[in-house]
Amino acid sequence: MTDYRPRPASPLDWLRTLAYYLYIALATLVLGLWGLPQGLRGRAHANHVATVWLRQMMGAARVILGVRVEFRGTPPAGDCLIASKHQSFLDILALAQACPRRAFVMKRAVLNVPVMGWFARKVGSIPIDRARGKEAMKQIAAEVQAAMASPDGLGQLIFYPEGTRTRPGTSVPYKHGVGLIQRATGLPIVPVAVNCGMFWPKRGYPIRRGTAVIEFLPPLPPGERAGPVMEILEDRIEAASLRLFAEAGGQLAPPAR
Repeated sequence: MTDYRPRPASPLDWLRTLAYYLYIALATLVLGLWGLPQGLRGRAHANHVATVWLRQMMGAARVILGVRVEFRGTPPAGDCLIASKHQSFLDILALAQACPRRAFVMKRAVLNVPVMGWFARKVGSIPIDRARGKEAMKQIAAEVQAAMASPDGLGQLIFYPEGTRTRPGTSVPYKHGVGLIQRATGLPIVPVAVNCGMFWPKRGYPIRRGTAVIEFLPPLPPGERAGPVMEILEDRIEAASLRLFAEAGGQLAPPAR
């Protein structure tokens, strides 16, 4: 449980947030139209468009919002699975910028987001229908194995094992999907801790100035069953995220008596 309470949002925070969202809507439309012919040429070209878009999004976050991101650890460059804490849209942007061939396991509803949903699929993101349970995991494993065998390779496939955004200092039980996919593919898992939600809240507004941290932790090699892997992942990601939370001024509430 957390007793973290962000400073009250000022009128300027609200104004910056509005300006940022207006900017990204316009930039996404313009870059989407510009990048459409490239996206049709294949994943590598779609990834180039995504890199340009991410540069715009993160640059505007610095200039308009006063939000910066500090990366710690070593972002992976080869084929791997990434399991990350998820607190806000900022960690999506920052992780994607740090990984050269990024893709996400994402909710199927993201496909319906104009421009962004189309490019997400073109760069190799995999939509998941959680209602299908084991069948969904089989589908993801098949798509991952097909990507690994392709000329472009898989790249860095990003999972959010909590399945939802959480408030700083809190967590929900991790789902076993990334552990099951590791078991099926033999890929390493790179854990990632974040404290993005302390500056960019889960609902997306108001955004406050500051420096968020994305920390890449040592990878977990394949070999263990999904259950033990997920226990290790959850322990490492949550401990590191709480450390980053405390570093940025957050405190955990004392247990109730």
